[in-house]
Amino acid sequence: MLSLDSLDTEKRNINTMNLDELSTVEIIEKINQEDKKIADCVEPAIQKIGEAVDFAVESIKRGGKLIYIGAGTSGRLGILDASECPPTYGVPFDMVTGIMAGGDKAMRKAIEGAEDSKELAVNDLKKLGFSKKDTLVGLAASGRTPYVIGGLEYAKSLGAKTVAVSCVRGAKISKLCDVPIEVVVGAEVVTGSTRMKAGTAQKMVLNMISTTTMVKIGKVYQNLMVDVAATNEKLRVRALNIVSEATGTDKEIAEKLLEDSGYDVKVAIVMGISGADAIKARQTLKENELNVSATIKSLLRESVERIR
Repeated sequence: MLSLDSLDTEKRNINTMNLDELSTVEIIEKINQEDKKIADCVEPAIQKIGEAVDFAVESIKRGGKLIYIGAGTSGRLGILDASECPPTYGVPFDMVTGIMAGGDKAMRKAIEGAEDSKELAVNDLKKLGFSKKDTLVGLAASGRTPYVIGGLEYAKSLGAKTVAVSCVRGAKISKLCDVPIEVVVGAEVVTGSTRMKAGTAQKMVLNMISTTTMVKIGKVYQNLMVDVAATNEKLRVRALNIVSEATGTDKEIAEKLLEDSGYDVKVAIVMGISGADAIKARQTLKENELNVSATIKSLLRESVERIR
């Protein structure tokens, strides 16, 4: 019979033993006190998180994808993080993808037994066309979910890069991947309720992985989102504000830059800072892998050399 006794996520929290005797505000204070500890628990894993990002960047640059796989809360967090990448960074919807045991239906209603099947994970990855070019991030607070284990084993068999994110020491999935990320947050406020501290820790890690990956593939200039697709009024205003902020110009000049660039925020910024026309800005961006900072430096160097 399966034993959970050794898992950090299943231990009782000595700070919340009298939870049911506390007032409403006192319960919330207990939750808040435990939540304050989470960022400190993530910090020791930063190096490993960085390695995971390097894998993801490498995969994307060679035409692969970043895939999250999990069950229950972990699976839902992966889908949430992946679904926010296209509107935030203008990437294709399949560049970062989340899958979970039980499929989309399980997002709202638990599918009993789905997380216990290794074969189901393999089938789900095959449906995605998962290949050795991709990076797979397995998510399991307990570090032992069969669905996630099956996914990681399949990815390894293809030669794909693999990452495991858990919230226990010596997780089983840590032994099945290239980069193990263990964020040990300790006992939950409510024993075994890993949607709380463990879930928050996983969300932090996923934020770091996806955000840093997007920065590294050129989706950010300084700290501005520069691949905004101006598809509606709100996004057109956002694009205008970004160009104005990045170039240090007023809204009227920023609007002209956007018009001349065909409403391409990156091109508009490069034009505004370097003085290049749209054709030259677009060409130089391609030469610099769409990295705005590198493109501007390249164009400014050209200008200096011409003056000399």
